[in-house]
Amino acid sequence: MTADTADRADTAVLPLPAASAPAPVATAAPRGWWRQLGIDTGYVLVGFPLAIASFVLIVTGTALGLGLTVIWVGLPVAIATLIAARGFAAAERVRLPAVLRTPVTSPRYLRAAPGDGRLRRLFTPMRDAQYWLDALHGVLHLVPAIPAFVIVVTWWSVALAGLTSLLWDWSIPYGPPDRNLTLPELLGFVDSAPARIAVHALVGALFAVTLPIAVRGSALLVAQPARLLLCSRAATQAELGRLADSRDSAVAAEAVALRRLERDIHDGPQQRLVRLSMDLHRARRQVETDPEGARETLAEAATQTRETLEELRALSRGIAPPVLADRGLAAALAALAARSPVPVELSVGLDAGERLAPATENTAYFVVSEALANVAKHSGAALCRVAVDRSGDRLTVTVEDDGAGGAVAAPGHGITGLADRLRAVDGTLTVDSPRGGPTRLTAVLPWA
Repeated sequence: MTADTADRADTAVLPLPAASAPAPVATAAPRGWWRQLGIDTGYVLVGFPLAIASFVLIVTGTALGLGLTVIWVGLPVAIATLIAARGFAAAERVRLPAVLRTPVTSPRYLRAAPGDGRLRRLFTPMRDAQYWLDALHGVLHLVPAIPAFVIVVTWWSVALAGLTSLLWDWSIPYGPPDRNLTLPELLGFVDSAPARIAVHALVGALFAVTLPIAVRGSALLVAQPARLLLCSRAATQAELGRLADSRDSAVAAEAVALRRLERDIHDGPQQRLVRLSMDLHRARRQVETDPEGARETLAEAATQTRETLEELRALSRGIAPPVLADRGLAAALAALAARSPVPVELSVGLDAGERLAPATENTAYFVVSEALANVAKHSGAALCRVAVDRSGDRLTVTVEDDGAGGAVAAPGHGITGLADRLRAVDGTLTVDSPRGGPTRLTAVLPWA
């Protein structure tokens, strides 16, 4: 595959946009327990004063706004409260990924339309459900933040105090016999410095061992409700956006395919049919005056008819080959490879007779068909390799040639059409085509 961009399907590595591939949510690399312990501890300790601040501000602002609504002053106060709630929510979204160890999606807030007046612009936050979810989070955040803060502070305090009791036990004044009982005495031991240090160290070790679990649970106790209120709507918006992109990609791919079919029909069968019509009219005029010439003209017309039929069959195979519907992807790719002007090494990792979802089979066939057509037209390759493999719930189609490489993309052609076709079925496309070759096209699409 070379750098002809008219209808090529190769370029530098060019993955589809984020919304195109539903791509699975990426997770953070595993980190040490001690580092996660520090992150979770900081999250809970910092989150507690933030929860108090957001609770006080939102409750006070809401109450004040409702109380002053009768004189219209309360509306700006309520709107300012919603904006403040959005600020607290944004701070929480920044803190969540480190605790949840997964990225979180920020929602798209409602924006005033260009033609909206001042009053409608002012009330924009009140018309957006996400602002109210942010405010609800600001109020409810304090509920899990209090027990989480108590647990984290208690576990850290007991663990550190117990493990360091040898350093500070001597400094505590122990009074006369009517004093309060010490922990060893409560446990039935004799009250002495070694006994106190041993019991305190044992309790501290127990709390230290369970500290990562207690802190992790406390952090998740706060983070999970926050993700539900602050990010669930964003995930829904992202899914709707992905579906809209897939729909647009399907429409674009269909439009490109129709334009190409129209062009191919115009440049091929239509021209031949025009010539066939002219030949038949000429033969009719020659029948009386030049019978020999009429026979030659009819012979040419018969040749034009056969060639037109061959072109129409080729076009129909590119749209929906019967062998694909009747015998499946493996048989269709074998027939496609047999017709390729460039020798093809085909490897299909599917069981005999195994069928895929119709959309998956059609898309995989389309990718290989387009790639082989481009190899034949532009690459100057002597050999092409096609591999189809299944990995989990994904089907990987790889087409590689030993041509000159150096291909680039052109809008409306080649890789753009393939990318749109794949994005319509939640697939991805990557093409690597350095100067001098080889060119490697990899398409990954859902198994079913």
